[in-house]
Amino acid sequence: MSFASFIFRRVLQMIPTIVFILVVTFVLVRLLPGDPASAILGDRARDADVARINARLGLDQPIFVQFLYFVRNVFTGDLGNSISLKVPVARLIAERLPVTLLLTAMAAVIALVMAVPLAFVSALRRGRASDVVVRGAFQVGLSMPVFYVGLVLLIVFSANLHWFPVGGYGDGFFAHLYHLFLPALTLALSLSAILMRNLRAAVIGVVGAEYVDFARAKGLRSRLVLTRHVLRNALISTVALFGLQIGVLLSGAVVTETVFAIPGAGRLMIDSIYGRDYPVIQGLTIALAVVVSLIFLATDIVQAWLDPRVAR
Repeated sequence: MSFASFIFRRVLQMIPTIVFILVVTFVLVRLLPGDPASAILGDRARDADVARINARLGLDQPIFVQFLYFVRNVFTGDLGNSISLKVPVARLIAERLPVTLLLTAMAAVIALVMAVPLAFVSALRRGRASDVVVRGAFQVGLSMPVFYVGLVLLIVFSANLHWFPVGGYGDGFFAHLYHLFLPALTLALSLSAILMRNLRAAVIGVVGAEYVDFARAKGLRSRLVLTRHVLRNALISTVALFGLQIGVLLSGAVVTETVFAIPGAGRLMIDSIYGRDYPVIQGLTIALAVVVSLIFLATDIVQAWLDPRVAR
């Protein structure tokens, strides 16, 4: 099978995944306690007013009819209007989702910068003091919950040292990066620990392989052996793990955005759940699911490039 055929097959496999996500999103939102009419009108709403709101929102229709309207609107790009904010859901997603994606991308980059070199140091100096220190330091970051790490970093670097802002998003690209550094570091600490442990184990396994010994016997320089033979083969499992952890990063962004008061999609999701804002919850869930599916697709492509046997 050619590389292009592999990509085409993986794209086709995304279609049933998206359909399943639509069904699950529609069902789970309607299983939430309460209803939008009560959230809009308050606890003292009259039955007639509740019925009027439900009719206006189409919630008085049979559940199957509601689902068909929902699917039609999704595929036509009409995600409806926010019940509480009175603005199109598509506009809200366009404003909030890039913030979360930038935060996730920064966390991923920081995690890779921390994990890859330290994994090599730990693997190549296995059993020595540096190996013990690296694994111990990452274990501390892995054992602490995200919200606690965020609060500690916020207190130390923002409240006490005043190196970073307490919250917000800033104006301009570089201001965005500055405001998002601490939240991204919060997310990156746990991810870097997972990647480091996986890559360390992979490097230890690859270093002892016969083809690595053969490459050294040919007289190749150590740097060339590490980059061409060890790193390429050790990254195969780490790339797969990295793709899976992106979904974890996006879910962790919900907590992190709340702690650092970042106007992202995660914080919007929390507010919408409390407000029973069905259109926003559905739109955000679908948008995040599509993003994760595209990340999985990119992960599979990189894996197939590193190991052509994956595309067969």
